[in-house]
Amino acid sequence: MKKFQLHPCGNFYEDYEKMLTVFSTDFGRVWAAIGLVILFLVPLMPVSPYLIYVMNITGVAVIAAVGLNILTGFAGQLSLGHGAFFGLGAYAGAILGTTLHVPMLLSILGAGLITAGIGMIFGAPSGRLKGLYLTIATLAGQIIIEYVLIHWESLTKGTMGLTLPVPVFFGFRFQGDIPFYYLIFAFTALMIWIAINLIRTRFGRAWIAIRDNDRAAEGMGIPIFTYKVFAFAISSFYAGFAGALWAYYMGSITTEPFNIMLSVEYLAMVIIGGLGSISGSVFGAVFITMLNELLRLITDFLMNSAIGSHLGLTIAPLREFFFGAAIVLFILFEPRGLAEEWRIIRSSFRLWPFSY
Repeated sequence: MKKFQLHPCGNFYEDYEKMLTVFSTDFGRVWAAIGLVILFLVPLMPVSPYLIYVMNITGVAVIAAVGLNILTGFAGQLSLGHGAFFGLGAYAGAILGTTLHVPMLLSILGAGLITAGIGMIFGAPSGRLKGLYLTIATLAGQIIIEYVLIHWESLTKGTMGLTLPVPVFFGFRFQGDIPFYYLIFAFTALMIWIAINLIRTRFGRAWIAIRDNDRAAEGMGIPIFTYKVFAFAISSFYAGFAGALWAYYMGSITTEPFNIMLSVEYLAMVIIGGLGSISGSVFGAVFITMLNELLRLITDFLMNSAIGSHLGLTIAPLREFFFGAAIVLFILFEPRGLAEEWRIIRSSFRLWPFSY
């Protein structure tokens, strides 16, 4: 009798450990390694400094978006104050570096911890509030933090802003796009790795249970207040960490960028990329950053042309409209975001030539 060897046409898990693996096949591990090598070699290629700059700000946005997705996508706590925590981390890192002369790496870590502590304070109402009421509470946090950053002039210098010193690490001066590219590249990979493994722990499973049904989670013995506040702390840490890293990269900061629109951008990243997906945070951050740069380039082109100068003035304030339209379109046609599209593409290659 001829023996037939059966090949699986999908993912079949026989135990919980296998289900929690980051890469289910060697194919995924190989392509992840190839992607990391390509990213590492990008600055060594003949690319423009503008591309390196865009990749740097994209990496920072990825870190912040991952933090918001942990809070909103996995824990189910909608926040409209993520941009303020990003700014809080930027100012915390700048003050630690300028006033206290703390080294760059410790300043970035300290800024994340400070932001996490304040995030726990603003996350405390999540024990009694949820849904729209919690969203309004986080919006209040955005307004309060923004007000403090502007008016606490003795510490933040108000609208004058802060100028950070050129960081030195083991005698090497981090100055310019390429040195910061490798620093941001390393931190982005590290923070994504931490987030993936955090979701695989009991904390991640508890957050998902709270997101799906908080009453059922509480009935199973999960202390939902503790886990909600912890989700706010982790999300704020990621935002503060990214903000401090961005501050050192930019060299100087003011309060203007850290407004409600920045919070809307981060919310757009996780919705468009895919709620409850770490890879979705990466896709969403890349999409929104590219959209930002594309709108800026179109506006600059029209402003510098004699024919389109008036049109450029019309398009410039419409950035919020494009973000809102993108969010609505993704909610209508692909509510699971770009991560779902990527999953379909991967499945198509894995299951080819079979349709199932």
